[in-house]
Amino acid sequence: MLQETLIKATRAGAAVLQQFFNNKDLAISNKEGVNNLVTEADHASEKVIFEVIREAFPDHYILSEESGEIIQDSTYKWIIDPIDGTVNFANGIPICCVSIGIEKDGKMIHGAVYNPFIGEFFLAEKGKGATLNGDPIWVSEKSDVASSCLVTGFPYTYLDMPNGPLECFERFIRKGIPVRRLGSAAIDLCWVAAGRFDGFYEHKLQAWDSAAGFLMVEEAGGKVTDFKGNYYSPYQPHLLATNGKIHDEMLQWLSGELPVK
Repeated sequence: MLQETLIKATRAGAAVLQQFFNNKDLAISNKEGVNNLVTEADHASEKVIFEVIREAFPDHYILSEESGEIIQDSTYKWIIDPIDGTVNFANGIPICCVSIGIEKDGKMIHGAVYNPFIGEFFLAEKGKGATLNGDPIWVSEKSDVASSCLVTGFPYTYLDMPNGPLECFERFIRKGIPVRRLGSAAIDLCWVAAGRFDGFYEHKLQAWDSAAGFLMVEEAGGKVTDFKGNYYSPYQPHLLATNGKIHDEMLQWLSGELPVK
């Protein structure tokens, strides 16, 4: 019933996205910070997701981007991003999705990411693999960074910090390594899981950005850590997700250990 509710909630949120997409009258406001958008679709999507979850599991803990924490005395926590890629959504760019992860006793056990605009529903369950539209997915086989296709995201703050987003990005592109920026961390992670990208890194993420997607990568055979190679927690900002084969080398690139000529 847990996975059934997850799928139902994800689809309900995505249906709201489709209703509001490319609506010229869409109400858009800015949260704290630069280009930190929220739309009426974010709130409407979150509302229907909550309704589905509460109908089935009224006592479960919820953490959601727009409403924050709804604390319950439960071993289960739903981590929700009603629209991952809000800037894309607000500009009519169909690279956005609903992302929902479920924790039990502090461990991620289920994840769902659905982009209804290109019809891709990613689903993962701890120990049971990851799927795209019902078919199993696996990470890529690339074994070196030089031949890899990477993806990243840039926060709107602290771009120029030492060894920060711009400095790391420059290392890769000066070596001719393709690095994309899609604007949705959840989709970035799912596309690593599906073998489209060989690695994804980002300097500043929130739990709702990565909760479902990082499980997707792990269940597709990949590896996810922080920038020091430690166990990944969605409650800290740094994330490196790869096919596993380029992971150690990517850690070197991100730390600046490799010489840049």
